[in-house]
Amino acid sequence: MSDETAGSSGAEFDDDTGFIDEPGDAIEPEEGESTFALFEGDTGGLSLAQRRALVILLKNRFISAAQHPAEWRVIREDPAPIKARLNDLFLDLHLDRHFEVAFKRQAVAEGGAKEFPTLLHDTAYTREETIMLVFLRHRFQSEQAAGHDDVTIERDELIAHVASFRPASATNRSGDEAKAVNAVESLLKAKVLARTNDPTRLRVSPVIAVLLPLSRLHELWEWLIDENRADAAVAESEMTS
Repeated sequence: MSDETAGSSGAEFDDDTGFIDEPGDAIEPEEGESTFALFEGDTGGLSLAQRRALVILLKNRFISAAQHPAEWRVIREDPAPIKARLNDLFLDLHLDRHFEVAFKRQAVAEGGAKEFPTLLHDTAYTREETIMLVFLRHRFQSEQAAGHDDVTIERDELIAHVASFRPASATNRSGDEAKAVNAVESLLKAKVLARTNDPTRLRVSPVIAVLLPLSRLHELWEWLIDENRADAAVAESEMTS
């Protein structure tokens, strides 16, 4: 409906509830009916803004103040209702106020004796993505320690770093570089990286610190070192055989 049509009818749209009310015809909820009702039969207990924030959170791996400012603000100001809805789905809400990131994670039963059904899908990172994540986490940590809030990195530097982990036995350099380029695009899609006005330079999202806490970072670093040692041993064995 156009603004002109709405104006001629005298109807007013309430941004908070979503109702279209005729002037003077206030809608009073029936006893036991939700005061947040947005459609006929609606018994939900969240406001329109809270429902939008919940949907965005369910559709994305995380939301941040930088990428979803309105939804982040809604969750930050009153996380309890959002957390309750996630709990009903065997999910839990993680809120990091320092890095301004919110994300959902699978709830774990006390004692771990029972597994809950899940809506989440496990996504395994490729070797190239893992190398980049570890590198980005180290870069973000060092830049933050130096007092830099805006952390950026050259796209070519990321690809070159992945190449430094290429086993000596690897001969398909063009194929390996293509995997590294794809890894950059995957991290952009995951919003771990963001484009800047300079196409050669990427911004590192603060979410990297939440997705990769230091304990996990050390585990991945040790895994990469072990992987490189194993590749080197295989290459040396093939050369001497």
